[in-house]
Amino acid sequence: MLPIRIEDADDPRIAEFRAIRERDLTGREGRFIAEGTVVLRMLSAAHQHGTDFRAEKILLLENRVGGLVEVLAEFPPEVPVYVASGEVLDRIAGFHLHRGVLALGRRIGQATAGDVLEGLDASALVVAAFGISNHDNIGSIFRNAAAFGADAVILDQGCCDPLYRKALRVSVGSVLSVPYARGGSACDVLAALAERNFAVWGLSPSGKTEIRAVPPADRMALITGTEGEGLPAAILATIRTARIAQAPGLDSLNAATATGIALYEIAMAQGRL
Repeated sequence: MLPIRIEDADDPRIAEFRAIRERDLTGREGRFIAEGTVVLRMLSAAHQHGTDFRAEKILLLENRVGGLVEVLAEFPPEVPVYVASGEVLDRIAGFHLHRGVLALGRRIGQATAGDVLEGLDASALVVAAFGISNHDNIGSIFRNAAAFGADAVILDQGCCDPLYRKALRVSVGSVLSVPYARGGSACDVLAALAERNFAVWGLSPSGKTEIRAVPPADRMALITGTEGEGLPAAILATIRTARIAQAPGLDSLNAATATGIALYEIAMAQGRL
């Protein structure tokens, strides 16, 4: 389809892109805003591979179209592509959109933790997060999961939505490629993992086993807690715990950083890398 030019920021055809910073679409009927070229490529790949994500429309800065011809060609012809000048695009978005690339996406269906775990092989590596509300951390956890070959990410109901625009951008689109589920309590997630014979390890500065000494298993799950308090004592008491050695003077690592280090070690132990 040829790009459709938008001259008016109030054009109803691009209403979903208006003031996206104030009215992010995540959590609203499964729709989300994808921002940037890399995330657009991941969304096009999702179409190609038949995943649960689809694009509904695309909005571009006029001078970005030429460099995205091949990517745009991968979307179905019924997905409209709108273009606008920088001035109009900034009025639509409500701020200066220097990337000049937006897409409205939709997630089809909402998988449960059980659904995702049931689809995994006998050898599997899963990341689970409890109560993480920082969008940067959620996005980085997904990026780490993709980088180190994790098979899925499981989030409890206390975690923020990974389809929030900033989380999706920080993940460089990995939210669209790594299978995940969000919902239920931490206890529900732990029960689902136990029922499927996962060796569960919780990350904590006071963990009993140094991460490099964690014995590999066919099915492993790595649990990360909140940015400030970490995993609750009640949770730590029910699972095996691992720590990451660090120099004295700092009490803990950022949740996403800790997850990345631990994932690398476990993926190496499982022979994934």
